[in-house]
Amino acid sequence: MKNFVVKTIANAGALAVAIWLLNGITLEGGSTGRKALTLILVALLFGLVNFVVKPVVKLVTLPLFFLTLGLFTLVVNALMLLLTSWLASVFDLSFHVSGFWTAVLGGLIISIVSWALNVVLPDED
Repeated sequence: MKNFVVKTIANAGALAVAIWLLNGITLEGGSTGRKALTLILVALLFGLVNFVVKPVVKLVTLPLFFLTLGLFTLVVNALMLLLTSWLASVFDLSFHVSGFWTAVLGGLIISIVSWALNVVLPDED
């Protein structure tokens, strides 16, 4: 359970950095508390998408991973971010990613920041 909380906090932090750096990724809302709650909910949704959908997509596109020497990971990460944006709109969360290339750059930022936060934050031993 502790590992789940740490990963959700890391996802939320990584999403916040991407929102801050890129104009094409937006999180709207009234108060700061409302934005923070929406960010946590989007981080949970993003974690769920990465847990359920991403392994299936990676398995189906395995030849492309070998062919591109792993660079296709950027495309898969962008697709997971776009799927999260679409699901957020379905659940009436004010999170939006506009465009594929914004999603590619956002996915790269989220991957780097999430990795760094997972190194710094305590993990279950």
